[in-house]
Amino acid sequence: MYDASGEVIYVGKAKDLKKRLSSYFRTNVAGEKTRALVKNIRKVDVTVTHTETEALILEHNYIKLYLPKYNVLLRDDKSYPYIFLSNHQHPRLSIHRGAKKRKGEYFGPYPNSGAVRESLHLMQKIFPVRQCEDSVYANRSRPCLMYQIGRCLGPCVKGLVSDEDYQDQLDYVRLFLQGKDRQVIASLVDKMEQASMALEFEKAATYRDQIQALRRVQEQQFVSHDNEDDIDVIGIAYERGMACIHALYIRQGKILGSRSYFPKMPADADLPEVLSSFLTQFYLNQAEGRVIPSVIVLAEALGDEQNVISDALSEVAGRKIELKTNPRGSRGKYLKLAQTNANTALISKLNHKMTIQQRFTALAEALNLNTLNRMECFDISHTMGEKTVASCVVFNKDGPLKPEYRRFNISGITGGDDYAAMAQALERRYGKQMDPDKIPDIIFIDGGRGQLSRAYDVVNTFMQDWPKRSLLVGVAKGTTRKPGLETLLLVTGEEFSMPSDSPALHLIQHIRDESHNHAISGHRAQRAKVRKRSALEDVEGIGPKRRQALLKYMGGLQELKRASKDDIAKVPGISKSLAEKIFDALQPH
Repeated sequence: MYDASGEVIYVGKAKDLKKRLSSYFRTNVAGEKTRALVKNIRKVDVTVTHTETEALILEHNYIKLYLPKYNVLLRDDKSYPYIFLSNHQHPRLSIHRGAKKRKGEYFGPYPNSGAVRESLHLMQKIFPVRQCEDSVYANRSRPCLMYQIGRCLGPCVKGLVSDEDYQDQLDYVRLFLQGKDRQVIASLVDKMEQASMALEFEKAATYRDQIQALRRVQEQQFVSHDNEDDIDVIGIAYERGMACIHALYIRQGKILGSRSYFPKMPADADLPEVLSSFLTQFYLNQAEGRVIPSVIVLAEALGDEQNVISDALSEVAGRKIELKTNPRGSRGKYLKLAQTNANTALISKLNHKMTIQQRFTALAEALNLNTLNRMECFDISHTMGEKTVASCVVFNKDGPLKPEYRRFNISGITGGDDYAAMAQALERRYGKQMDPDKIPDIIFIDGGRGQLSRAYDVVNTFMQDWPKRSLLVGVAKGTTRKPGLETLLLVTGEEFSMPSDSPALHLIQHIRDESHNHAISGHRAQRAKVRKRSALEDVEGIGPKRRQALLKYMGGLQELKRASKDDIAKVPGISKSLAEKIFDALQPH
């Protein structure tokens, strides 16, 4: 369905098309969402499919393509991380996200990268399989620190570990990641006893330590002793026009983790509609590397849609996928846990939203603004003028709009000139055509009177073409630089402070701190990039092989810096003219 401008505003499917369409165009249309939808329809397109499964997949693809206003939309485009075991002679354990193009084994998915890193860190203590980059592994002549502290067997150096022993540890890793902890422990107990019988007590002690570490891990994990298939448990909560879906990921009877989702939805959408939209958009999105489990436990029955979705998922997965409701036993406990988490996450989100909106209202009153929907804040970060970075963060009534955050790498100014840096950032931000909906009501400048005046001179020239004017506010830190003692500066010359418990001040502190953190993280990344870069990389005619030959022949960068032009010219492959270039590039400027 299209509106007057030709934009797709709704995508739906129906077995009986005439019956479905006529339900929209009756005299008394039920539901606020449907009335609003019908009011905006100007054109309807129809595509006929052979099966209900095809219709479901086509609906999902259209929703993903057009993001229609009156459909329930799952705003989650992140791929899920896996633990990856490579296919080398001595395989490596690492985190993997995205398409599964590399040869090897994938374990997961995990709800976030933190869960993967925690698992990798844990396994490094229990199973000393290498986790270093392939480039590091291929170029070692002696073992690294991980070998010295017992967290790697050192396969990079010949003679430290046999292929058989390394393979044994890999087998344990595979079983552990498949949730077969008890099988791993039983095998380790057998090996410990065999080592003891053979009077190899050091080896036996190593197995004993592995067993103890594994038992401690088991104690910390919530494990079902049923022989469960892979299951996802989906809880849902709804209140005040907002829904939260909480997904619990269970693999081999072990909870890998969980995650909350807050789909964008029309005002009066019912829970089965929200849940069915979530299932199709979440599981049919195979481009994100998601695995469809054998069983999906649901908090709400989906009616006629349930079998259609189950068939569609089975067709995509190439095996039988079951959608279950009203579970008992351990599955019932899992669902109760998912429901509790959905309710908790929803209450937390609503409270946060109310707090942000209260703060917006308080700030609008404090600054005598009729409306306040959008704010932006700018900050500058550098170290003694090195690698200056400016940040722009954006807030609306829901809080931080992180996809719209921006950083500007400042160039062509005198190092340490914050006024010029701020001017350049504002010109780059507002010097292009602005979407009227994205013009901020307030522009905060983290700085004093000078910074604010310079910012006003720049922005004022652009505001002449805007349909509304933004209020510029400077946020100057107090003499002690403690939170709560900030002074607010207006272009008119007015200065004032707010009570330290003021909700309006808390909002200003929030956006100022976000801007500062965004700027400083960008600056640190730029600075680290420069300091890791070799001065030789800027010399024309010096590639990786010549750099390596120079450093190897001279005995390191410091020796190279101390060398004369004649000494450098003695390096094989380095001419006198190239030696002069290298010598000049390494001299302090």
